[in-house]
Amino acid sequence: MAPTRKERQSSPRSSHSERHGPILVPIDFSQCSAHALAYAARLADYMNASMTVLHVVHDPGDAPGYYNVEGKHAHLTRLEDRAHELLDDFMGEVIEQNPGNTVLARAEKILVTGLPVSRILEVAEKLQPEMLVMGSVGRTHLSAFLLGSKAEQVVRLSPYPVTIVKLPKDEFRE
Repeated sequence: MAPTRKERQSSPRSSHSERHGPILVPIDFSQCSAHALAYAARLADYMNASMTVLHVVHDPGDAPGYYNVEGKHAHLTRLEDRAHELLDDFMGEVIEQNPGNTVLARAEKILVTGLPVSRILEVAEKLQPEMLVMGSVGRTHLSAFLLGSKAEQVVRLSPYPVTIVKLPKDEFRE
């Protein structure tokens, strides 16, 4: 029989967060990263670990430093300002979809600018996480093979364990 949460917390493993870094979850606001974030939160709860959510803002080449905001009053917004709003909204949605998971509400949020794979690896080096958890569509087409997905690149280059969480096919929306 598996130990209860109370037994896990009172066991030597309960000092887990003191001995190891957090579970690092890079996100891109996609459906896949929401699924991976929820999975990582359940895993962190089970392991009694902390969790850090990372979003890397990748500057668009046509308007460095700004996001184009669509809608009635289209305008350019500072990249970091808009990314903070998106991160807060995304986390709010995932928390709402996973009631009762307190790890999500306590997760540290980090926002950095740069090339996603490089910055994920840099943040991981700084945090020395227990592991990374990332979402992936799980493409197997030639384009993914030639270009390599960000998740696949992180798996190859990270010195830390990486868990890839695929979105179930019945939940995938393009």
